[in-house]
Amino acid sequence: MPVNPELRSLDIDIPSQPESLVKLSLLLAEDDVNLGAVAALIEGDMALAAAVMKAVNSSLYGLKGRVQSVQQAITYLGMREIAAITFEMGLRAAFPPAAELEPLWQRAAQRGLLMGRLGQRLSLDAWAAHSAGLFEECGKAVLYRHAPDHYTAMLRAARSDAELVTLEHTGFGVSHDALGAALCDSWGLAPAAVASVRHHVGLLTTLEFPPHVTKRSVGVLSVIANTLLDAPETLDAVVAQVAPQAELDTVLALRGARQVQQQLAEALANGR
Repeated sequence: MPVNPELRSLDIDIPSQPESLVKLSLLLAEDDVNLGAVAALIEGDMALAAAVMKAVNSSLYGLKGRVQSVQQAITYLGMREIAAITFEMGLRAAFPPAAELEPLWQRAAQRGLLMGRLGQRLSLDAWAAHSAGLFEECGKAVLYRHAPDHYTAMLRAARSDAELVTLEHTGFGVSHDALGAALCDSWGLAPAAVASVRHHVGLLTTLEFPPHVTKRSVGVLSVIANTLLDAPETLDAVVAQVAPQAELDTVLALRGARQVQQQLAEALANGR
């Protein structure tokens, strides 16, 4: 789908999807995904393969022993998580390296992993959930690339993403959630992922969906994942408020969140 013309008129460049991710998306769209072809595609890009292997062997995934190949990584982690790591590296590569963005990418990896595994446990679209988690804050990278000094000052001044959105509208005429959704749309992410990225700031602030939003399940997973990362002590209350808005069973959602939280904690502990 095309990027909103109003965003194009602002002269803020939204990077194109890297060729490797275009090819990967075509492979993933096949009914019977060819794992060998996926592995060959990743391994054919030396920089991408190295980045994927580094991520797979990080403490975040908690694998026992060192993974030696992309094919082995697919066997251990599954196609979705390897594809998500590949998209994460492709997304990072679309922007210049910057210390200011490093916390954003680290959080994206954790949030994406939480959302994908929670989506899998709740029999939702785990790929849409994982990709939405990875791309949730990518609009910040777009604005940073557009005006690094100005945007760095905004990041430091804002006490929350809700405040940041206000500063962004004043300074650029657009906010990072809208830009992030535009990037997701142009890169071919699922509509549910696009909707989650577009509305995540308001949803995390109010715990309420706008009435016109119909694709809600991934947004609920975003709220749960961010709660696990920022305020796990509020998880019960948060799940009780947001899960019914997407017609998700509150008990199952809370149980799944606890299980995924423990799984990630164990992986990080084993990696130390």
